[in-house]
Amino acid sequence: MKPIWIVDDDASIRWVLEKALARENLATRSFASGREALAAFETDTPQVLVSDIRMPGESGLDLLAAVKERHPGLPVIVITAFSDLDSAVASFQGGAFEYLAKPFDIDKAVALIRRALEESLREASVDIAPSETPEILGQAPAMQEVFRAIGRLSQSNVTVLITGESGTGKELVARALHKHSPRAQQPFIALNTAAIPKDLLESELFGHERGAFTGAQAMRRGRFEQAENGTLFLDEIGDMPFDLQTRLLRVLSDGHFYRVGGHQPVKANVRVIAATHQNLEQRVRDGLFREDLYHRLNVIRLRLPSLRERREDIPILVRHFLVQSARQLGVETKRMSDDALRFLTGLELPGNVRQLENLCNWITVMAPGQTVEVKDLPRDLTQAQPVPAGGNGFAVGISSGVGTVSLASPSSSSAHHAEPGALPNGADGWIGLLELQAARMLSDGQVEVMDVLGRQFESALIRTALKHTHGRKNDAAIRLGIGRNTITRKIAELGIDGAKDE
Repeated sequence: MKPIWIVDDDASIRWVLEKALARENLATRSFASGREALAAFETDTPQVLVSDIRMPGESGLDLLAAVKERHPGLPVIVITAFSDLDSAVASFQGGAFEYLAKPFDIDKAVALIRRALEESLREASVDIAPSETPEILGQAPAMQEVFRAIGRLSQSNVTVLITGESGTGKELVARALHKHSPRAQQPFIALNTAAIPKDLLESELFGHERGAFTGAQAMRRGRFEQAENGTLFLDEIGDMPFDLQTRLLRVLSDGHFYRVGGHQPVKANVRVIAATHQNLEQRVRDGLFREDLYHRLNVIRLRLPSLRERREDIPILVRHFLVQSARQLGVETKRMSDDALRFLTGLELPGNVRQLENLCNWITVMAPGQTVEVKDLPRDLTQAQPVPAGGNGFAVGISSGVGTVSLASPSSSSAHHAEPGALPNGADGWIGLLELQAARMLSDGQVEVMDVLGRQFESALIRTALKHTHGRKNDAAIRLGIGRNTITRKIAELGIDGAKDE
């Protein structure tokens, strides 16, 4: 372990800290000025740096800025006057781990240095270089299927259609497909077709010639040309205007296009990956999306699971986003308590991974203290979705005339002893909550309680199975262990949409 560096122009403070840390068997190295410490950084680095703010020559803030530029992960504790609020604020803005206010209690100072030391050693043991950071995180079975698909497509140039709810990481998957393809050394160009006004989208895609329209003062290469020999990712393809769909189809069919205002064909050697959160089959039926383009894009379909389908990945994602956010801001990484992680795992989070990332950014900036509890989370989350006793609010709801009960998912401790994907069925599990819901309905004098809850239970099972089989009811019947005729009848009785014959 490297020594702890102490930088202070006051010899008495250096002496006191040296002696106190020596009693803890911690090695130290002292400097009388920031200039000396900076010179030492040319050949060595500490495990933790403790520095005074106000020193002749290089100030503690100057030293902090220089150190964070070279060693952003190094914990720096600054010593400041008790009443010097501006210095304290500037220290945190500069990325300080914590500050000691003069006069300080030596035991508290040692405890703080020990905490910084533990953080430094932890970071050293688990730190991952940016180039080694996984492109996509996920241990859930649904994500493993995605990883396998990316692997199978690694030597292919085939067109891929990525579907899934907003915020599930469709562009990350598109980038991974490109990175692991034969075109990896060529450009990856992304375009959100829903974010470009209709009048500009054609030029954005195909480019334009000089004078093609008012303001076109020079020839401009479009995204297809920019992605030549590489990959073009078209996000939110379901929102593409109908007339532009025809032009896109022609490129995919013929391999060439015309710039706006141009008369010479331009050859396009581009792999197209498209993505949408919409139901393209329904948009085809509604006449909003060309059927022939749909089939051109739908060569290989890759469906990304929502966060609700991969709740076991939430703790991994939270830790990753907290580390990422802390690095971007140059601050110490926050940690979630077990209760807070269980609470987050039970939230709906309709914005999926993107919402979780934004939440972690909020936590890094706004949450008090380094360990985040449930009470430290945004009020709109803690008030809108309270955690049921004994569970963590799994996103399965049983609706009735007396409200909705959220069925609890397994805690981290019980999950190790359950079948994969199983929910606890004890008094604190989903059966206990089902009994509670039934008791409430019976107490309110409702009749046909078994029929009401039974229909909702069957409907939830069938809808979930159809979602996992992309609407194929025969496959869903097999997964549920019921007959083909039975699922057909149930779909009709329960009014379930989205089922299709194979």
